[in-house]
Amino acid sequence: MSAAVSAPPRVLHLITDPRRRGAQNLARDLHAELLRRGRPSALCALQPHPDAPADSDTPVLGPSRHHPATLRALRAAAARADVVVAHGSSTLQACAVGLLGTRTPFVYVNIGDPRHWTASLSRRLRVGLFLHRAGAVSAISDGARDVLLERFRLPAAKVRTIPNGRPADRFTPAADDAGRRRARAGLGLPAHGLLVAWIGALSPEKRPDVALDALALLPDVHLAVAGEGPLRAAAEAADTTGRVHFLGHLDDPAPLYRAADALVLSSDSEGVPGVLIEAALAGLPAVATDVGWVRDVVRDGVTGALVPPGDPGALAEALGKVLAGDRAGLAAAARRHALDHFDLAAVADSWQDLLDRVARRR
Repeated sequence: MSAAVSAPPRVLHLITDPRRRGAQNLARDLHAELLRRGRPSALCALQPHPDAPADSDTPVLGPSRHHPATLRALRAAAARADVVVAHGSSTLQACAVGLLGTRTPFVYVNIGDPRHWTASLSRRLRVGLFLHRAGAVSAISDGARDVLLERFRLPAAKVRTIPNGRPADRFTPAADDAGRRRARAGLGLPAHGLLVAWIGALSPEKRPDVALDALALLPDVHLAVAGEGPLRAAAEAADTTGRVHFLGHLDDPAPLYRAADALVLSSDSEGVPGVLIEAALAGLPAVATDVGWVRDVVRDGVTGALVPPGDPGALAEALGKVLAGDRAGLAAAARRHALDHFDLAAVADSWQDLLDRVARRR
């Protein structure tokens, strides 16, 4: 008699809100890949957000992240799943509290640097309590895993390294200069000259001011800023060059990667940013601050350049060298490295194995 084959687990991906950014992007991509493989997967958000796309079809559970009605709806949704995947720090508390006493385990996806978002002792203790409730914790880097184990005293078997990932076929390099010009025209950007892309939330930890100060030291270079956030008005007012183009939020950043000559990341805190993976897959060299586990993606001198955070002069110098150097060689190396380490197909294999294991322990 042949052994019975168990059905794949029903997975519920939980994101904070329906915006397309950071943890939400990984959740959507992983959800879509599991569905493509014929595995049961659902996606929902804890709360609405005014900046979410008007055409978003992501179900929202309640009025705010930890509202009683939201947690009740989460319990009801989790009852129809074999395992919940909590994407982002807000979802960690929601799952740790909302699923208490249920039979559905959850896996927490840590995408940022926990040293940054648990700086105070009280927050570290509270987050540690929530993490110990998880059935498993996914770290985006071996370095992040070491921090999680040491900072929160988690059992080694609970924490697994699974890299951030993006679908390689969605981010392809510009075929030639004509393709680059077409991409620029579609975004209303200058057809000629050097163009650097900056993509992310215009928030304090992303330090758009550092990127603008660096640009001021680079004559004739243009900067395309894609993103929204509380610092947008200040960033627009701070531009004294007339060479910064604020594009707002882009539902699809791929055309900007094809339009640009390099990507710049100026953050004070990061994990393994998806924007760096996307740019690398699109064959774009990056100049980035050496924070979190950015160096997992940006190999200094090979796929781009790393600089200390908060230093516009160093950022400008590195950008100048990348733009004047062998951009084609850096771009090719960046794409090879991203395909080898961050293609979603391989990342989803690791996720599939982890979800199967956690669901079986249920």
